Amino acid sequence: MTGDLWRPTSVCGPACVSSTVEHPTPVPVRLLRLIRLAGVLLAAALAAPALAFARTPVRRRALRRFARGALAALSVRVEPHGAPHRRTAALVVANHISWLDILVLLADVWRAGADLPNLRLVAKAEVRGWPVIGRLASMVGTIYIDRTRPRDVPVAVAAVREALAAGERVVAFPEGTTTCGRATGELRPAMFQAALDAGVAVVPIRLRYRLPDGTATTAPAFVGDETLLESLRRVLALPSVRVEAGVCGAIHPALETGHVRL
Repeated sequence: MTGDLWRPTSVCGPACVSSTVEHPTPVPVRLLRLIRLAGVLLAAALAAPALAFARTPVRRRALRRFARGALAALSVRVEPHGAPHRRTAALVVANHISWLDILVLLADVWRAGADLPNLRLVAKAEVRGWPVIGRLASMVGTIYIDRTRPRDVPVAVAAVREALAAGERVVAFPEGTTTCGRATGELRPAMFQAALDAGVAVVPIRLRYRLPDGTATTAPAFVGDETLLESLRRVLALPSVRVEAGVCGAIHPALETGHVRL
């Protein structure tokens, strides 16, 4: 019961999500996208054994390429806004709307230079068991957190602090759950404390999903008890998706006061 009380609760539910698409993509196009996505996942699965023996930077570059390939297969285009940050060590925080968020952030399209380390992800424990993705995520040093077990949270925060102190960039979703994108949930302070303890900057990123004509859409949202397959079907039905990734100015916890808003 304690774990259920601690677990973050989304301010959104199924009623917030656009369940229908006004001009859905023809079925043959959806099937083509699905085949392309399967091809990317198959390539990742075949590469995984070799990547297990590769150096960590090589693994992370490969994961970035797979993320970009998966987004392209689904006709999802990332549009970065704002000046790309040039800090090596930083806690990158973003609002959480969809499972696509993970691919968007891992694609890392706003890199300011090749010398920047790739992002390490903080993910829910269930990701570890996902086919292909879970294996790749583990190989690149993903930090898992089981939000049903409060005792695991300090361990995950300590791992984030150590990664930041070692010069890594770590991405986390401080809401701890997803919303439809029209609202922002309460930000949990634990990850920000890790940045404060490590003495590194926080880089907020605001994600927004739009249709080709610029209209905001909640269709890619992944909230409530729906399955990943249901959400994927909705994404496949969209003509295409634009993801606005607004990179905000870096905030140094030691110099800033008040609440961080995304």
